[in-house]
Amino acid sequence: MLKYILSASALAAAAPGLVAAEECGEVSITEMSFASAIVTTEIASFLMEQGYGCDVTRVPSDTIPALTSLAENGEPDIVTELWVNSAGSAYDKLKADGVIVDMAPVLDPGGVEAWWIPTYLAEDHPELTTIQGILDNPDLVGGRFNNCPDGGWVCNIINANIARAYGLEEAGIEVFDHGSGETLAASLAAAYENREPWFGYYWEPTAIMGRFDMTMVDIGDVDLEAHEANLDPDVTDPKPSRYPPSLVYTVATTDFVEEYPEVAKLIGNISFGTDEMSALLAWKGENNATAEETAVHFLTTKQDVWRDWLNDDARARLSKLLDG
Repeated sequence: MLKYILSASALAAAAPGLVAAEECGEVSITEMSFASAIVTTEIASFLMEQGYGCDVTRVPSDTIPALTSLAENGEPDIVTELWVNSAGSAYDKLKADGVIVDMAPVLDPGGVEAWWIPTYLAEDHPELTTIQGILDNPDLVGGRFNNCPDGGWVCNIINANIARAYGLEEAGIEVFDHGSGETLAASLAAAYENREPWFGYYWEPTAIMGRFDMTMVDIGDVDLEAHEANLDPDVTDPKPSRYPPSLVYTVATTDFVEEYPEVAKLIGNISFGTDEMSALLAWKGENNATAEETAVHFLTTKQDVWRDWLNDDARARLSKLLDG
């Protein structure tokens, strides 16, 4: 059984009337389809409801639908975990038009994409922490680079071009395109549990990166021009570049920020280390927990973190709620 199962609704019921003193009103916030964003929405919603008296509505969405809705309707008020590199020109236009404001880098330093080996492999063979060391010792990584799936995954194209730039196949390393994200994750989990070689691409925050200790392979510096060129599957002369961090923000409408400045300050303070979010997602998976249970786990074990996000009044209310 989970040690910290205590639903947010049960917490709220335990202390009726604590939030009545704070004027907030109705607030809409996205509930994206990916796990880290859902957990962030649960945490933010609880703090807004119980600390600031907001009437929060969660709006199921994803990046492009959320931006389209903002452009057409000025809603929802808050978009959690907006990956800027996926948002493109729609995000830029909404900012330029003054519709939205960047509230916080909700993941710090952002979304992380990289080439990795298990840390036990790095400890046994430190030379494998650089791409040259791997090229010189293909057998030590099992002679395979585990790539993300083909068919719509941009990382598949980028990785293939980086692999071409470094001559992975000429060095005896097969570039293996997995059939799905699930099989990519399964290959990593199986290798780790058996302490076998594994070399490939992965990203975080994800549960599997929180679960396993991985070491990033140094594949060179960021070259933004080369990275942009590597988005083209037909680039004739690919150049190496490691992935730049993906900026991940919470954004809010300008109207919301002006109407509820204290709540906006809260939203602007909510930020997680990318590795911390991976660890939280790993806890979620290991305990077969819901997003709500995961949020409660965070709220009950990381009070030293989130209390600093609140103003004095909200901190007092939540202290009575959670400590009383």
